[in-house]
Amino acid sequence: MADAKTSTRSKKQRRSVPSGQLHIQATFNNTIITFSDKKGNVIASSSAGACGFRGSKKGTAYAAQVAAEKAAEIAKTYGLRSVDVFVKGVGLGRDTAVRALNNFDITVDSIKDVTGVPHGGVRPRKARRG
Repeated sequence: MADAKTSTRSKKQRRSVPSGQLHIQATFNNTIITFSDKKGNVIASSSAGACGFRGSKKGTAYAAQVAAEKAAEIAKTYGLRSVDVFVKGVGLGRDTAVRALNNFDITVDSIKDVTGVPHGGVRPRKARRG
């Protein structure tokens, strides 16, 4: 009985995503690379930490390049050809991750900086007594 049920289930079709988005979050401690479709559904993601870098090496430009290459390799299997890039943060891997895409024939349509800007800032310390 159980065998008949499993054999009737069809294999999930791998969807083709010709164009999408690339989100790069570059902090001083790590770089996170995420490929998504136009709606924002994640296709592939990687980070410097996931690529085996530890400690202060995670924040380097080379670690960001390796992470971008790993994520781009997975994204290429979905047929991704062009991306809009959204960069967030002030880390060393900002532009290195975008340059790594040239090896995978993924064209960059636009680059937008979406780094958060504080308006108002944090609450100040209490006044010193004495």
